[in-house]
Amino acid sequence: MIALIEPGTPCLVLAPGDETYVDVISGAMPMTARGVIIVGVSPEPHEAFEAHIPVADLGPAAAIVNAAPAQLLGYYLALFRGHDPDKPRDLAKSVTVK
Repeated sequence: MIALIEPGTPCLVLAPGDETYVDVISGAMPMTARGVIIVGVSPEPHEAFEAHIPVADLGPAAAIVNAAPAQLLGYYLALFRGHDPDKPRDLAKSVTVK
């Protein structure tokens, strides 16, 4: 995926406060060196994050609180781009309707 990244590319990094935190941040650091705009979703801010969305540290349930900001970001970006998030283009090709 790093081949797709160029300076100014926004990247959402979900970094829960668990044993994966160090590995997630280690994966984000090379992207910051390439000029990527890192938006971090995490209980704690980090120097790699250009923007930080704070979430509660819920241990094993971290995926629940990390998913909500990502879903809302996708929803509002779709609206901003003039797309209807409730009727995605070509949905019929991916869903079988009887």
